Amino acid sequence: ALQITNTYGDLFLGSFASNPEFAESFGVKHSVILLSISQMSETLFILAIPFFLRHFGIKQVMLISMFAWVFRFGLFGFGDPGNGLWMLILSMIVYGMAFDFFNISGSLFVEQETSSSIRASAQGLFFMMTNGLGAIIGGYASGAVVDAFSVYTDGKLVSREWTDIWLIFAAYALVIGILFALVFKYKHQRESQTN
Repeated sequence: ALQITNTYGDLFLGSFASNPEFAESFGVKHSVILLSISQMSETLFILAIPFFLRHFGIKQVMLISMFAWVFRFGLFGFGDPGNGLWMLILSMIVYGMAFDFFNISGSLFVEQETSSSIRASAQGLFFMMTNGLGAIIGGYASGAVVDAFSVYTDGKLVSREWTDIWLIFAAYALVIGILFALVFKYKHQRESQTN
């Protein structure tokens, strides 16, 4: 999911420049500023991770992350730089939760649940699966989806069905979230408050 948003987020916002209704809009002219809200959101949600992990546990936090990706992509699918700008801004805010609650919480979970003798290997495996193999598969698969919903004439891009593309990505994140909820077994023991 991360590769999808990194690769196509700015391209998607820039595509509105060809539409006279949105060509001069803030979201098109300042797409990088709009996208930077995502990074600000990341910073804020990192601070919320300890609270969420303590109160909800890793499974709920990971599910929140996965469903945040559903919202991220869904809001992209229905948003635009005009009247739908609020959806794009909300999508940027949701991104921080989607990214941090998966990557950071997942790394913390691996840290806590593995013995010290294999901790470095476990962290390496987690990183490789998310940012290595996952990134490669995500990059190729998302490229295939984008190409399937792109119209080319004489090798030149004519148009892209961005709404369909983002909704496919949202459906993908939803399916992964449901599968994770069914397959991942972990009982959260809420920490007792001691005075």
